[in-house]
Formats: sequence, structure tokens, C-alpha cells
Amino acid sequence: MLKKLWSFLLMNIGALGVAVNVHFFLSPNDLATGGVSGLSIVLAKVFPDMSLGLIMLILNVILFIVGFIFLGFQFGAKTIYASLALSFMVWGLEAFFPMEQALSDDLLIQLIIGQIIAASGMALVFHQGASTGGTDILAMILNKYFSIEVGKGVLFSDIAIATSSIFIFGPTVGMYAFFGVILNGLVIDYALQQFDNNKEIVIISRESDLVRHFIVNQLGRGATIHYAKGAFNQEDKEVITTILNRKDYTRLKKYMTDIDNNAFITVHSMNEILGQNFKRLA
Repeated sequence: MLKKLWSFLLMNIGALGVAVNVHFFLSPNDLATGGVSGLSIVLAKVFPDMSLGLIMLILNVILFIVGFIFLGFQFGAKTIYASLALSFMVWGLEAFFPMEQALSDDLLIQLIIGQIIAASGMALVFHQGASTGGTDILAMILNKYFSIEVGKGVLFSDIAIATSSIFIFGPTVGMYAFFGVILNGLVIDYALQQFDNNKEIVIISRESDLVRHFIVNQLGRGATIHYAKGAFNQEDKEVITTILNRKDYTRLKKYMTDIDNNAFITVHSMNEILGQNFKRLA
């Protein structure tokens, strides 16, 4: 229960980060950097009497209905909640912290800071197994009926929204919005890598038994043993492969220095690990 509450709290913090970016950075500068928020900023210019949060809420409801029609019930409760929570958070920020003008005259620095805040928030949401909905649904529909990869579908949708802002807000703001789409994707990828900063460690050592014992009993991690033969001297060797986070890898490296400073070790950063004690396959 405590783990679920922590996950729920992190998901709300992530959604709030996105909402802060939309209300304080994007909307005052007419930066439509993709997603439902970007499309809502464009529509808010067309329908000035409607609040941005209300437009986001209406669009999210419409997209979920379309998703249910074309995809069925493939959306988790977390995604539905995060999408609606984001809309209400933007709505609430508009009510309690109205923005009469942009925070600064420097459009670029506002875009960069806002996108870093939002992308970090979205990474938090993604790490809890949810998303903020929106263009993800359109991407899933494109994937199902036209075999377009989901990631590319999201990118195409976001670029289309950013491009449409050129006709509403002018080429300068539109180009900044396009840059924001690219920046958002880069920061999300980087932030997610920090959450799952695991490394695959491959070790060849003359003290293989001690290394295996340390990994299993001291670090509490599993390992796989392969048997190999050296090409130069035809010597039989044990190859130990394990997955460790940064803290455990540092401990292992110090231990290896103490027992076998001639060991051969390779380290590979992992983008994603599925199965066993890591992320579930489904």
C-alpha cells in the first residue's frame, strides 16, 4: 500500500510539472509544443472565451472516447487519471495564478526551462507506468491501422501541432514550438535513463568464486555464468554477467580492485530491462 501511495504521489508531482510548464511558460508565449496542451493553446486562440484547462479536459475526453472506439479498453486507470489530473491542474493554476503576461521577454530561456520541468514531470509519470494521454492515443491508432511505430506516431502528431501554430502565431513562435518538441523528447529520454540507470557488468577474473559470492551474498544480486576459452592461450575461463545499479557497481568495482586488479571488466548502460526483478513484460 505504501508503494502504491508513493507511486500515486510521484504521478501527481509529474503531472504538476507538466501543468506548470503549460500555464507559466507555454501558454503566455503561445508556444504549442505538441500534445493536447499544444493543441489546446492553438484552440484557445480560436476560442478566447474558453479557459485552457477546460479545452484540455474536453480534448482528453474526446480522445479517450475515440480511443475506446478504435482500440478498445487498452488504457490503464493511471493514464486516464494522469490525463484528467493534468487538465484540472492547468485549470486550477489559471484560477489561482492568472498570467497577464509572460514571465520574461526572453522566449528561448522560457522554452528551455519550461520544457525541462515538463519533460522531467512526464518522465516521472512514465516511470509509474502511466502517460498523460493525448497524442499517445492518436499514435496507438496509427500503429494499429497503419503499422506506424508509436514513438514515430507521437512525434508526427506533435510536429503537426507545432507546425499548425505557425499559421496562428507566426513563423517565429512556430519555429520555437518545433524546437520545443525536439527538446522535450531529448529531456524525457535522458530523465528516464536516470531513473533506470542500470548497467550490465561482464567480468572475467581469476577470482571468479569470490566475485560470484560477493555479487550474490553482499550485493544481493543475481548473475549468469558462461564458460569461454581465451583465443590467445586457449585457457578456460568463467565469464560472469550481472545487472547492477550505479551504487552497487561502485561497490563491486572497489571490491574487484582489492581482490583482482588484473580482472577484465566491461560495462554497458541499459536502456530497458524486462523480466524477473526488473520491469514487468506486460
